[in-house]
Amino acid sequence: MQEGLDYLDEDTWGTVFRDVILLALIGFVAMVIMLLPHITLKQEETEEQKAPGNVVIEMHWPNTMPFDVDLWVQAPREVPVGFWNMGGQTFNLLRDDLGGEGDATDKNYEITYSRGIPEGEYTVNVHMYGPLTPGVTIPVHVVVSARSKYESLRQILETTVHLYRRSQEETAFRFRLTDQGELVEGSVSTLRKPLITGGRK
Repeated sequence: MQEGLDYLDEDTWGTVFRDVILLALIGFVAMVIMLLPHITLKQEETEEQKAPGNVVIEMHWPNTMPFDVDLWVQAPREVPVGFWNMGGQTFNLLRDDLGGEGDATDKNYEITYSRGIPEGEYTVNVHMYGPLTPGVTIPVHVVVSARSKYESLRQILETTVHLYRRSQEETAFRFRLTDQGELVEGSVSTLRKPLITGGRK
């Protein structure tokens, strides 16, 4: 009789043990499922923060127009960065597009990235370097984006500049940024500031 009671007692404890283990496992799986979206979001934020460039300036012109247009940018108190000076203290030109010459793709664009955000005035110019067919006008789309230390990249300026002759240099933007990447109110203008063609028009 005692042996029968011992057997029932052991079986009861075995059932309780299995139930506790099963409940703990279910609880663990539920916690992992609830935490999974947050873990994924954190990874995405980390990748975004690692992306290059505090100030990014892009220039695009129609892919059907294989002409050599150049992007020139100047950070505060620095020399201009463009095709013959592709790296400065702040900016780097990552692509010098020659139009249709030597391209692996048919995309016409140039991009500069900055390391950091010096406070002060920035200048963005577009320059018609190569020859241009008489009567042809090239619409050049320019976009400026910026981010502070913990923010995602955000577009702050956008315009289209029209080029119609060789050696034409136009100022797309002059603007001021704070050291946090904020656009200074009232600082944006298109007042011409030549970066490579001197006073020529």
